[in-house]
Amino acid sequence: MATNSIAISQGAEVRTFPQGAVVVLGRFFFALIFLMAGANHFSRQTIGFAASQGVPLASIAVPLSGVLAIAGGLSILLGYRAKLGAWLIVLFLVPVTLMMHKFWAVQDPMMSQIQMVLFMKMLPCSAAPS
Repeated sequence: MATNSIAISQGAEVRTFPQGAVVVLGRFFFALIFLMAGANHFSRQTIGFAASQGVPLASIAVPLSGVLAIAGGLSILLGYRAKLGAWLIVLFLVPVTLMMHKFWAVQDPMMSQIQMVLFMKMLPCSAAPS
């Protein structure tokens, strides 16, 4: 055994200050998406739009999805039980993406293309957390 070795506990990561800053900034910007979106899920306009898109029980489902987005965003931002927060984000994104971006059901080619782009943008965010 080398005399200059350093014991590092299992699971601990060694980061420099710049690496840590990048992680914090990444968490902030990623969480900001869901914190801002979640806050909008309590407005009458968002609930009405979701109802017009065929979301069942929109007056309950939309605010509930806002709670999921905010709870998941805060969990990731603060680093407190971030894996659970990531799963809350997945639980938020999958039904929202499938219900609100149904590009396959849109008749207008331009709107179908727009909805497909929005659908595809949501896919990477909803990749299962590891």
